[in-house]
Amino acid sequence: MSMLNLNLPALASNLVKSRTTTTATTTAQQCYIHPVVLFSILDHYLRRNDNQDRVIGTLLGVRSDDGRVVEIRSCFAVPHFETNDQVEVDMEHHRSMYALHKKASAREQIVGWYATGNKLSKYAALIQDFYSREAAPFNAVHLVMDTEMNHGELGIKCLQGAPVGAGGHPENCIFLPLAHELQYPDAELTALQAAADSSDGLVSLISDMEQLEKTIVELCSMLERVSAYVAGVCSGKTKPNNVVGKYLMDMLAVVPKVDTKQFSTLFQSHLQDILMVAYLTNLTRAQLNIADRLQRVV
Repeated sequence: MSMLNLNLPALASNLVKSRTTTTATTTAQQCYIHPVVLFSILDHYLRRNDNQDRVIGTLLGVRSDDGRVVEIRSCFAVPHFETNDQVEVDMEHHRSMYALHKKASAREQIVGWYATGNKLSKYAALIQDFYSREAAPFNAVHLVMDTEMNHGELGIKCLQGAPVGAGGHPENCIFLPLAHELQYPDAELTALQAAADSSDGLVSLISDMEQLEKTIVELCSMLERVSAYVAGVCSGKTKPNNVVGKYLMDMLAVVPKVDTKQFSTLFQSHLQDILMVAYLTNLTRAQLNIADRLQRVV
């Protein structure tokens, strides 16, 4: 197993002289985090060994062309072992997992690393140096999650390292805060809304027809809210907003002009397709149940 041994500052200078380092030249200014990343980190923390106080892993995502905006889309765990004198990071596991991940998501690249805990580890600067070389020529993002919930909430901080002093030693690093916010893709947002709507903690899946009905009700509610705003502006009761007006004009410009009868025909056709799929699904399920019972009788 290939391990990366990172010593404490007193011994780190000898290690640095024996390898070639790449200095990151581009720092990020904004970071967007997908909720699935946070769930993955929590799952890794809950499955940790009994003798581990914290866990670390690799963050994957995409960057803007200039590298100033980072979108963290996924992550994976990296085994590591800490003592009072050094920390060992399993490089072979890290690179194998990254190679497998590239086959599934070719666009995603290494953007940084995560760690659990309510404060920075004494090895954070050394690990940051390793991930900065993995993410070169960009600076690595360090995500810290407070799994102990000392302040009654799941604290999340995004940091990035900046070199200080002379000599270029990896331990000469300070961590600066990085602006971040959660970004909810449509698929993850639907799952989170379903979990939030459940009162007993159990999420029940709804059928396609129920989902369609729910979507139509939400759409009607949004249309009523927009219509009320436009009517209020036209009557002078509501103060107009140029930004909102431009947004509504741009939105209406991309809506295709479809005749009412043609739209009704298309909608009914799509609805019939959904009903046909539901009918075939139920029919297949019934045939499988009958075949299973006949198999038991025989």
